[in-house]
Parts: sequence; C-alpha cells; structure tokens
Amino acid sequence: MGSPAVTGTNSRFDIRVFRGKDLLKHADALHSVYVEAFCAPPWNEDEERAVEFVGRLVDNVRRPGFTAALAFAGTEVAGFATAWTTAAPFPTDRCYPQAAAGLGARRTVEWLCGAREIDELAVQPSARGTGLAADLLEAVTDDTPEGRSWLLTSVRSPRAVAFYRRQGWTQATHPSPEGTGIVVFLGPHHPATALAPSSL
Repeated sequence: MGSPAVTGTNSRFDIRVFRGKDLLKHADALHSVYVEAFCAPPWNEDEERAVEFVGRLVDNVRRPGFTAALAFAGTEVAGFATAWTTAAPFPTDRCYPQAAAGLGARRTVEWLCGAREIDELAVQPSARGTGLAADLLEAVTDDTPEGRSWLLTSVRSPRAVAFYRRQGWTQATHPSPEGTGIVVFLGPHHPATALAPSSL
C-alpha cells in the first residue's frame, strides 16, 4: 500500500495515515495505547478486549476503505484512530444491532451503509487535553466521500459524548438517560445531520 502519509503535526505529535497492512507493524504500540485508554474508567475493559482488538486488525486492514491515523511522539505511538467503509447489508455483530434499532432499518441503510465508520479512537492519558483526539478524528475523516462519516459510542461515557459534540458531530439516536446504551453520531458534514432527531 506504500508508505504512510504524514498528514499533519500537532505541535507535539506527527500524525501519519495508513491505508492497509503497513499498520500491523505498529500492533504492539496500538495494544499499549488501547490498554491505557480503555482498561480504565469509564470503559473498564480487560486485557482480553485489547488482545481481541489487535487480533481483529489483521482482518480490518483488508476492509474496503480502511483508514488509520497514528500519532507519533518521536518513535512512540501516543494515539490512534481506525475507520473503514460500512458494509451493506448492515453488519449484525458487535454493537451494530443497537445502532440499527435506534435508527430503524431505512435510516440505517441510507445513513450508515457505504459511509466511513470510525471504529476506535484512543489516546494515551498523558496526551489528553492536547487536541490530539480531535486531530486524529479529522485525519481519518477529512477525505470522506460526501462527508458521510459516523461512529458509535456509549452514554456511559459523558466525556466521549461531549467530545464528539464539541467536534460538531450530531447524536442521531437517544437511549434512555439511565441506561448504558450505544448511541450513533453522524459526522459534521454528513448529509443526514439535519434529519437526525433531537433528544427529548
């Protein structure tokens, strides 16, 4: 797939975009960042989930539209984002059924299938508050066809929900506040943002 492109520099980090299997050279570093980002509150994932994430990368780098952005501080990876084109028919594994239930069948197909799906976004705790997460998110979405990008997150992390809102993303599904439901966010330039229902 060729060498990764350096797409930007956040005063402290070089951000490089990968489009395929070259990303796997950095699997150990991605595992470390994943553990630091997600094996603590509010996510509280275990080491097994981090190992599963790295294991999935072997298949994920072959997905249509696969795009990843890594942030380097010298030779160290300080954060990453991964994305790809959502398949049609809409997937039924992982958290996808919750997304489909929240949007309904027609909107799921029209809004999400064929769009760029952000799978993971993670930064080391020491890099929080630097603007790195926003830069990584932009790096994997800035060339999205027709601005059609989307992601899933959980309401159990108000910090994540607030972050995406600050970046101009629109929450398109609204589970009950007391739940731990999965929510769909549409990217700032997604053509369906004006159609997304507001929270009650």
